Amino acid sequence: MDGGFKSLIVWQKSMALADVIFHLTKKFPKEELSGLTSQMRRAAISIPSNIAEGSRRTSKKDYSQFLRIACGSAVELETQLLLSSKWYPNISDASALSLVIEIQKMLSAMLRKISE
Repeated sequence: MDGGFKSLIVWQKSMALADVIFHLTKKFPKEELSGLTSQMRRAAISIPSNIAEGSRRTSKKDYSQFLRIACGSAVELETQLLLSSKWYPNISDASALSLVIEIQKMLSAMLRKISE
């Protein structure tokens, strides 16, 4: 909770994931712009944003809440990646899926550590 969110590996990885999602969704059909593309980008942006915002909170309870929101966005993004790989197999990116799962595990570990 020292505010050094930029030094958190989970924040760095979630920033990289947001970049991957942005570039991946650029390849989606134009009719997905207001659908899956928009949803995936919002979820991807939400993850590092909530990690950063939570790190500036002064209580463990508040920090945990923002990490839970980030975790929820990560699970949402995982679902969207699974759908997109099913609907657009030529565009899918397996590395994005493994990265989002890794981020979920890291967030879960952080939540466990904070609640100790």
